Order: sequence, then C-alpha cells, then structure tokens
Amino acid sequence: MRSRIATRSARLALAAVATLALGATATTTAAADSGDHRTQPCATSDLTFTVTSETQAGGYYLITAKARPGIICHLAGVFPSASFGSSPDTAVSPAEHSVSDDVVLAGSTVAYAGISPKSTNNNHGIQFDRLHLSVAGDEENAVTLRLPDTATVDRPIATNWHADAADAVPFVN
Repeated sequence: MRSRIATRSARLALAAVATLALGATATTTAAADSGDHRTQPCATSDLTFTVTSETQAGGYYLITAKARPGIICHLAGVFPSASFGSSPDTAVSPAEHSVSDDVVLAGSTVAYAGISPKSTNNNHGIQFDRLHLSVAGDEENAVTLRLPDTATVDRPIATNWHADAADAVPFVN
C-alpha cells in the first residue's frame, strides 16, 4: 500500500514532467513567432525575485521576477516550482489548466506569479516564513525567499508566470 506522500510525490513528478514538456513546446512556438531567436530560457540564477503579500482572493503572495542586469531571457508561461518546506505536501500545484504566453525579461520588464498558500477551506495547515522558488526545470538552483508574514500552508497553488500582475491572482475554487 502506498503512502499518501509517495502518491503525492509521484503526482508532483508527473506534473513537473508534463509542465516541462508543455513549456518547451510553448517556448519554441513563442520564439518562432516573435522572430527573436537570441533569447534563451530563463534560469533561476538569471533572475531576481521579490515577494509581496496581497489581500485579493483571500490572500496570496505575488512573486515578481526580473532579469539581472545584462540578461535577456524568456520565462515560460507555466507555474514556478515552489514549496514552503521540504515535505511534498508543501509544494505548489498549478492554479491554471493551460500554458500562458512566455514573458521576455530584460531591463525593467518583469513577470508575475501568484502563490496561494492555502487552497482549502478549513483551519488546518502548517506555518512557514520562507518560500523555496525556482524556474520550472531548474529546481537544483532554487532560491529561498523570506515571506513578508507567516503563511499557514495547506495544499498551496500557483499561477503561471504572466506579464500583468492582474493575471497572477490565484483564485481558489
């Protein structure tokens, strides 16, 4: 009999593989459509991240990604790899069911993703004050961000990366 953790880990691994496959397809299509073949996919180390606490949709964290000086890269329109702790139960799941447009990052252009630490309607959860974050496919180079407040985490979800912050609100069903 499989444990709940093993089952969730397997689902997360399958979701990550599917996300990478979809992201690669979207990246190739976006590069071909834009005519700009010089931009490379963003790696976690190519970016700086900030996190702010937002109150819309029951409360969530807005993650802002910006390219480091001299970097031009595109961020795939998939959800970021993120977790609040080392347990598979604290890893984010997708809040959206399709791939969004890629965002080309350079200069002052930024991308946004929204992370809701709690997608359940109960009083359960574990509290965390940090978020581990990376670009999907670059999990080995995750960064740890201090949250602006303590989060109660129970089945967290994340939006895809978007060019507009208004599109990065993770609405919980």
